[in-house]
Amino acid sequence: MDEEYDAIVLGTGLTECILSGLLSVDGKKVLHIDRNDYYGGESASLNLTQLYRKFRPDATPPTDLGRDRDYALDQIPKFIFASGGMTDLLVHTDVTRYLEFKQISGSYVYREGRVNKVPSTEMEALRSPLMGLFEKRRARNFFVYVQNWKEEDPATHQGLDLTKVPMRDVYTKFGLEAGTQDFIGHAMALYLHDEYKTKPAKETIQRIVQYSQSMARYGKSPYIYPMYGLGELPQAFSRLSAVYGGTYMLDKHVDEVLTDPETGKFIGVRSGEETVKAKLVIGDPSYFGAGEMQEGQKMRVIEEGKVVRAICILKHPIPGTEDVDSLQIIIPQNQVNRQNDIYIALLSHAQGVSANGVYIAIVSTVVETSVPERELLPGLNLLGPILDKFVSVSPLYTPTTTGVEDNIYITRSYDATSHLETVVADVRDVWKRVTGEELKLTKKEVEVQE
Repeated sequence: MDEEYDAIVLGTGLTECILSGLLSVDGKKVLHIDRNDYYGGESASLNLTQLYRKFRPDATPPTDLGRDRDYALDQIPKFIFASGGMTDLLVHTDVTRYLEFKQISGSYVYREGRVNKVPSTEMEALRSPLMGLFEKRRARNFFVYVQNWKEEDPATHQGLDLTKVPMRDVYTKFGLEAGTQDFIGHAMALYLHDEYKTKPAKETIQRIVQYSQSMARYGKSPYIYPMYGLGELPQAFSRLSAVYGGTYMLDKHVDEVLTDPETGKFIGVRSGEETVKAKLVIGDPSYFGAGEMQEGQKMRVIEEGKVVRAICILKHPIPGTEDVDSLQIIIPQNQVNRQNDIYIALLSHAQGVSANGVYIAIVSTVVETSVPERELLPGLNLLGPILDKFVSVSPLYTPTTTGVEDNIYITRSYDATSHLETVVADVRDVWKRVTGEELKLTKKEVEVQE
């Protein structure tokens, strides 16, 4: 560890592995360190024994669940938009050569006690049981407006300047009911809460367009998913970094992040008696005092909330969803008197994450009370009989500074959203802070298995 590097990356979570890969492709000399003996960090996929060992160290998995090698269980459920930023990253870096993808079979929303498919076009809106006859007509007019809207063409704006007009006023213009606003804002634009209604409508319209384009690309749903679990993604980007000269050290504890006593700038990291130097460091919050601040240590991250997640093992599809092998269900906050939505992700043997006949449902939301597991009940109650359940509560950490002053760039924790667009936003943000330039990506198609 006596060499000097352009960058040290701490942690092999998805965000860190993407940045490591991009820096290596850019010609930088990168050292990537992880305290664990496996890739992925929080975004790693676990086999059955690893799952039980993490949540119940003294228990062993039931034999009727099948073999360890049949399982790749995500700790953090995230899907990929077929026309989103993660797809652009995958094809731009050619990481797709290391991966296989499968389409998610359905996208659903909960309303008034029932689960229904999310409409994404004017024709689906007209057929949807989510709305009455007159509301369907109003929704159709809204979707036609969204599909025709072009920022550079005022003729498509219908008198609305979306850079100034709040989304609430757009809903009012089309006369859309509160329930329709729920599935548009939460199941299509994928906002966690209703604050978006008070902000300029442009971003919301762009999100709806992205959802519709992703839906149109492969049909069924707007999402794709890597075969054998989300943990395949950080491993694929790690391979990319290694191909371009990146060096990896797993099972390597980091004892100290070193800074210059006079300038406060990053100079290296220490592991035991070994020290390695670099121009900058990028890492996940756990390497910078998250949850365990030491005396005299500078506060570099703060906790801004918590996410509760329940990994549930089922022997059946979710009732009322046409027995699909994979799906997303969003429960909008207003449907269950909450401040944040509840998300359900279902995966199965079809995606290579479980034994045949076993389904994995992960229910998650932002914690609002002192009893986090109880907050998941509206989602858990939709699943039918649950064979086993593993509940975790994870803090959400965010960096206190940009890192530009001291060359210490810290990524964000994985949030409660059901997709990877917030991870892409974090990658873009860190990249711009590190390099001073926007991340430019090439758009192409991703091959998806039927």
